[in-house]
Amino acid sequence: MILPIVQTGNPVLRRVGRELTAEEIKSPAIQRLIESMRDTMRAAPGVGLAAPQIGESIQLAVIEDRAEYIQDASPEQLNERHRSVIEFHVIVNPKITLLDEGSAAFFEGCLSVEGYQAVVRRAYRVHVDCLNERAEPITIDAEGWYARILQHEIDHLNGKLYIDRMESRTFTTNENFVKYQ
Repeated sequence: MILPIVQTGNPVLRRVGRELTAEEIKSPAIQRLIESMRDTMRAAPGVGLAAPQIGESIQLAVIEDRAEYIQDASPEQLNERHRSVIEFHVIVNPKITLLDEGSAAFFEGCLSVEGYQAVVRRAYRVHVDCLNERAEPITIDAEGWYARILQHEIDHLNGKLYIDRMESRTFTTNENFVKYQ
């Protein structure tokens, strides 16, 4: 089921989401929510979707960077962003550590700030401890674009949006991004 995506200004986007118990994660309700979030993310289309973006103030996000999203990017762009296909997965109750190996600044958008983009500087490498959709502990060590996606989605779970971190003079509409970048 495709769910409506809430837009900036909705207070749910500014709350810290509640952690889920293992029992909650395994429940039919959360399993259905994960499926609906996956379908909603793909329909948007997006590379990540956090529960607050569909009005649920809980520590749950889905992530996937599909081959079709990067097929038109040049090898130089893919290399510069260190971007590749990321299989669908779920992160629950994530704890992120930014690793001290530099940062990268790129344009970023958000399904909850529809129609706009801005440059955001993010850590190049991150370490994430979380639970998966079966409530099993997992560790993710990511770099490049994947690290950026994780930081963006975990920000949502902590009541932050990319506009809180953006270089404000770069804020632009998607139309002007295509026209002038």
